[in-house]
Amino acid sequence: MDLAVALSAAVLLLPLFIMIALLVKLSDGGPVFYGHRRIGMNSKPFLCVKFRTMAVNSDDLLRKHLDASPAAALEWTQTRKLKVDPRITAVGAVLRRMSVDELPQVINIVRGEMSIVGPRPIVSDEVTMYGQDAEYYFRARPGLTGAWQVSGRNDASYSQRVALDRDYVQNWTLWRDITIIAKTVPAVVWAKGTY
Repeated sequence: MDLAVALSAAVLLLPLFIMIALLVKLSDGGPVFYGHRRIGMNSKPFLCVKFRTMAVNSDDLLRKHLDASPAAALEWTQTRKLKVDPRITAVGAVLRRMSVDELPQVINIVRGEMSIVGPRPIVSDEVTMYGQDAEYYFRARPGLTGAWQVSGRNDASYSQRVALDRDYVQNWTLWRDITIIAKTVPAVVWAKGTY
């Protein structure tokens, strides 16, 4: 089912993909896509594909920002997110707000690295934040959408995110996946918890 939905979505969304790719490229001349190393099912690493929403020198910008702001450094340590992130480009902010920056992850779904629904993909540094619950995360393919995305996203604490992922894996049903997919549309439209 993942493969059929991902391939259909890729074909249907091709005009949107082209338009976004042009916007990203024309905004600063940098690459259109960004691949970030994530940890997937069975602890297997993979390159998670997104439209690039950050400046090309984002690592330097992050380091300088965290060095200059103890509050930002604490926020980053606790959530791995920043409400005010100097790395985000103007076009990137719009793409994130509309949740379209992650659409290229249909490529990850076609490759079998991700699923339509599942826990959000994490980086290796986040495994320790999951603690013993990491074992549940590693039992499922990460998802393009999931319980966290329809439960407030960044407004939820990291421990709530972990609990949502654990509960999703422990109590998975096809009906629950369908419900999450249905809830994803209004969550994207209202942009609740996105930054």
